[in-house]
Amino acid sequence: MKKFNIYENLEYGEEKVKITPMYDGDSSKEIRIVFKKDQIMKDHKTNFPISVQIVEGEIAFGVGEMVYHLVKGDVVSLEANVVHNLKADMDSIVRLTLSKFDTVARVQGVLKL
Repeated sequence: MKKFNIYENLEYGEEKVKITPMYDGDSSKEIRIVFKKDQIMKDHKTNFPISVQIVEGEIAFGVGEMVYHLVKGDVVSLEANVVHNLKADMDSIVRLTLSKFDTVARVQGVLKL
């Protein structure tokens, strides 16, 4: 058994989104992404399916031409190679579930786009 707490050592980045690896399991990886209001993650995609859970706050989640307003408790899943972006409508905490074969470095690289 492995355990993590999404709120442990919570830190908001003043300049950009804060990405923290939380758990590396046998089949998936869990990442915490912390946004201050109006922070963004620009268009990006991954070669593997993902799921995104809004733990706190509100996120404008763009997929193609559509923007979905996600609130606390919402969970979305995306297939591989779907371009998407995120913008915080308020301070927010997001849980990102990655495939075991995806990397945290790829997620962190999105902030450099």
